[in-house]
Amino acid sequence: MQVSIRKILASVVLVASVSLAAPAMAQTKIGVVDFTQVFGASPQYKAMETAMNAEFGPRAQQLQSAQQAFKARAEKLQKDSATMTAEQKTRAEKELRETARDLERKQTDLEQEANEARRNEMRKIEGQLLSEVQEYAKAQNFDIVIAKSAVVFSANSIDITPAVLQALAARAPKPAAAPAKPPAKP
Repeated sequence: MQVSIRKILASVVLVASVSLAAPAMAQTKIGVVDFTQVFGASPQYKAMETAMNAEFGPRAQQLQSAQQAFKARAEKLQKDSATMTAEQKTRAEKELRETARDLERKQTDLEQEANEARRNEMRKIEGQLLSEVQEYAKAQNFDIVIAKSAVVFSANSIDITPAVLQALAARAPKPAAAPAKPPAKP
């Protein structure tokens, strides 16, 4: 008789806990956000890309031009080496080696500077995006927001990525209008 009372009591506790848990779970508002998509499509990321190109693009172009000039000099040396004296050939080869080392160093320096600047800017943007997701989740009364990369499956109905992108776009600074052209003089 005691065993059956325990079974009945355990069943009642199980049914009560399941019936109490079901409404609590139904009221939990969950969202999923694709941070990779938010990051890549955000106005902040696009602005960073533009700034990076403006800052490092001219140096990269100069370096590319110098590398093309180096290649032309190397080809010229190879063509002219048959008519050069040993001393001229040695001097030209030494100059090419020094130029090659200099170009390689400049390339490495440029890449390191650009990568460091990009990492710093990306950290800033990541902080802004995380803050934006948190603000959006609070404003929309989400109980939990999970990164899409950590979820095996999620329904599209709980994906808040488009809404977060829309909020980011609304907060992004508007580009300055181009100055008006003065009227043509008659």
